[in-house]
Formats: sequence, C-alpha cells, structure tokens
Amino acid sequence: MVGTLAREDKQNYYVDLGRAHGILPKSEIIPGEELVMGSQVKVYVSKIELGQKGGPVILLSRSHYGFVKRLLNEGIVILYSVARDPGSRSKIAVYSENEKVDAVGACIGEKGIRINNISKELNGEKIDVVEYSKDLVQFIKNALSPAKDVEVYILDDKKSEALAVAEGDNLSLAIGKKGQNVKLAARLTKCKIDVKTREQVQEEGINIYKYYEA
Repeated sequence: MVGTLAREDKQNYYVDLGRAHGILPKSEIIPGEELVMGSQVKVYVSKIELGQKGGPVILLSRSHYGFVKRLLNEGIVILYSVARDPGSRSKIAVYSENEKVDAVGACIGEKGIRINNISKELNGEKIDVVEYSKDLVQFIKNALSPAKDVEVYILDDKKSEALAVAEGDNLSLAIGKKGQNVKLAARLTKCKIDVKTREQVQEEGINIYKYYEA
C-alpha cells in the first residue's frame, strides 16, 4: 500500500493510509534509509490485529520479504520464493507457466530498468533474480549465482541437505561476503547448502559419487 508519513515517535512511524492508519515500526524499515514526514511511502501490511480499544491495529513493514514480492508481482511471472537481507541483498526465484515467457528477463526489464526501479525503492538493495526449477539440483545451482560451474550433490533428500563444489573465483562467489550468498541461496531453496572445494571434499573423505548430480 501507499500511505503518507503522518508522525513518529522513538519506536514507530505512523502512516496515513486514507481510511485507516498503520504503524510502521522503525525496526521494520530498510537499514540506512531516511523517511521524511509528509512524504508518501510504500509499505507492506504484515499483520492486522485487534487493538485494546477494539479497533484494528495495522502493522506495516518495508523489510519483510513480502514487500519485495509485492513490488515484483506480475501476472505472467510467478514468484516461487524470496530470501532477503534487508538493505543489502535479496534473491528471488521466479518462473512462468508460459514457455514463451522469460521469467527472469520479465522481472529485470529492458536494460534492467524494472529491477533498478525496485532496487531504488529498496534504498539501493541489490536484487538477484534467478529461475526456479523443479529439479532441486538445478535450482540450487541457479540460486548460487553469480557463481558458475558449480557441482551440486544432494546428500539427504529428507533433511534437504546439499553439497556444492566450486573452485577459484566461483568458490568465493558461491559463498559470498561473510557467507551472505550461500545463506540467501539456502533460504531461497529451503535446503541446507555446504560449499567446499574438491580438495576439501577429498580431505574429508566425502564420497560424492554415491550421490546424484545434474
């Protein structure tokens, strides 16, 4: 929703939504952004609950993963999942039931215009758009982008545990700064992902040949 910042106190912003007012906790804004009283702001309704006086209390957020979903919502593209580190980076997995539609391209837009506009709304937050695949191995490979040439082995289907093997620059890209990339990829795919080099795999005696890889 779009509302107007009406007032603030130490803990919250109060947003005029027209026929109602919402509460935007300062813990739910994007880290580093500055909100100006009287300006319009896009918000995500995270919860509606009954207040002490019997009226509805509308809780708002700009850091909720659902905020990114709504910004990217489009009929021809289906958002499978979103993983977010607010103010820093988001990963979204998309697909389309229309084979002629490039779901990733539709989200990014011509010359990156669409995704750049959304990034600006998120205070410069980096957004990785990856293609969802029903094949978990391929989905994990996509989720670990920008890393390439990554081998993925499913270690345990029931526990959703996987091993990703990468070398050189692709190893650091797969892991990301302070482990951010692999953490977001794990949340996106709902699978625990361990990233190692082939040398580490051999040293630890992991027999990857008994598992399957795409």
